[in-house]
Amino acid sequence: MRTQSSASSAYSSLVSTTQDTIRSFSPGGRVLFYFFSLLLVVSSTALLYLLNARLLVEMPTRGGSFTEGVIGAPRFINPVLAVSDADRDLTTLVYSGLLKASPQGGYIPDLASSYTISPDGKTYTFTLRPNAKFEDGTLVTADDVVYTIQETQDPVLKSPEQANWSGIVVQKVDEHTISFSLKQAYAPFIENLTMGILPKHLWQNVSDDEFPYSDLNTEPVGSGPFKVDSLSRTSSGVPSSYKLVGSHYYALQRPYLSDITFHFYQNEDDLIDGLKKGEVSAASGISPSRLSEVSGHMIDRAPLNRVFGVFFNQNQSAVLRDSAVRNALNEAINRDELVQQVLGGYGAPLAGPLPPSVLPSNFITTTSSANTADLVARAKSDLLAAGWQPGPGGILQKTTGSGKSVTTQPLTFSISTGNVPELRAAAEYLRKTWGEVGAQVSVQVYDQGDLAQNVIRPRKYDALLFGEVIGREPDLFAFWSSSERLDPGLNIAMYANASIDKLLSQLRATTDETQKSALYQQFTTAVLKDDPAVFLYAPDFVYIVPKDIAGLDLGFIETPSDRFLSVTNWHRETDKVWPLFAR
Repeated sequence: MRTQSSASSAYSSLVSTTQDTIRSFSPGGRVLFYFFSLLLVVSSTALLYLLNARLLVEMPTRGGSFTEGVIGAPRFINPVLAVSDADRDLTTLVYSGLLKASPQGGYIPDLASSYTISPDGKTYTFTLRPNAKFEDGTLVTADDVVYTIQETQDPVLKSPEQANWSGIVVQKVDEHTISFSLKQAYAPFIENLTMGILPKHLWQNVSDDEFPYSDLNTEPVGSGPFKVDSLSRTSSGVPSSYKLVGSHYYALQRPYLSDITFHFYQNEDDLIDGLKKGEVSAASGISPSRLSEVSGHMIDRAPLNRVFGVFFNQNQSAVLRDSAVRNALNEAINRDELVQQVLGGYGAPLAGPLPPSVLPSNFITTTSSANTADLVARAKSDLLAAGWQPGPGGILQKTTGSGKSVTTQPLTFSISTGNVPELRAAAEYLRKTWGEVGAQVSVQVYDQGDLAQNVIRPRKYDALLFGEVIGREPDLFAFWSSSERLDPGLNIAMYANASIDKLLSQLRATTDETQKSALYQQFTTAVLKDDPAVFLYAPDFVYIVPKDIAGLDLGFIETPSDRFLSVTNWHRETDKVWPLFAR
């Protein structure tokens, strides 16, 4: 009590002394005293505010919506049956696999907590997270994994993923452990493990005949970052929109976005109209030539793992068997100019059979910067030196044989391609450029189904302007092995080279990145020496998004649905916190 009384007395004395001091000031002195006192208070407050603002960290917080437009409506939101872009978009968000691909190109455990690969590369063993659950709260077990793979392998269902699982033996070791056995080491197999897992307890009583028609294909239950909240249909029963909300059960990070709504449009015109009207704020799949119609949005881009080029069928076209012709056609193309004119700059000029994500040296760095007229003149000069001479209409021709066996072959051939704006424009660019070299080139455009069934499968084309989807784990075997020259193989150049076959087998087996890089270099050098195709460009994936979306990382894009690999980090809401509370 004495201490408290003493302190009170001292305070009273200080106040009294201060008041006496202030009263001793002249009127002007008192004004200055109060002014500087107020200035001290204001500046101290401002300093504290600035210090607080400087130290606070902006962090994403949950909330906010996202609306996207997609061309085509989903039929199979099901990892076993998904076939269209709309199918794969929603499947990627609703389901999760043992592994999850990352935007940087690697893989992280998803439903699995860990995995091992045997030294011989033939056995993969996965351990599930003990708390991994489907959206209905049911635990994910080894039975669900085995069921999903076996359904994918079922020939009756005709899954688009069936070929990827051919010959793979999947076994349940225990409730939380699964093993996959391969006949031989196959490094790209790791990508298979990103396929979504079905809940067996919901699907097991659905017969093969009923499988494609089950309501679970449009009202799915998965274990992914989002779940279906609501669905709208047209008068004919076709889905017109889906609203997805963040899942509380997802094994990895819960999404920041509260919901994502998809609206489905019949064609590109309707999708662009939806963007203009504000029905949606995001979209992919719009042609580069039409991006100017949707100004006001942010455009993000990433290289697609695809190779577009003109693949020669030397079995059908005699003039294309001439190596001088193939080489001249190759060197006449200004790829920088082509990418600007055809893709509006949304692509990378390409000089070899691999996309830039695999082998950056495939980029054109010098030759395409030359003047187009110079490239054409050089190509024509090479053909003249190889025995080709101007003929009627300026078309080059070559005479071979002697006496009665003399034949004259004009430099004429056709390019077959799909009815896609960019492909039509590219084909016209090639026709015009090669015409200036002295070739008479006709362009034949087919609808996609007709092109696949009546042109590509029977190999009925002189030259094919087409794109190869190389994949996240490049497997070039199907595109370049001599064993894949005929349908259903994808060796559309009908290329045969024993040394290439050996390299492809080595690439399939190795997981060592340094060794793979060396093999890719050898492969590229050997292919370019033979000129089986004219490689043109690797297109960009173009994504229109609202300007305030943050956390988006397109990174590595194999298929359009890969844009959602970073979706759990997307956010439109933020909060400022002290560093101590930042995660």
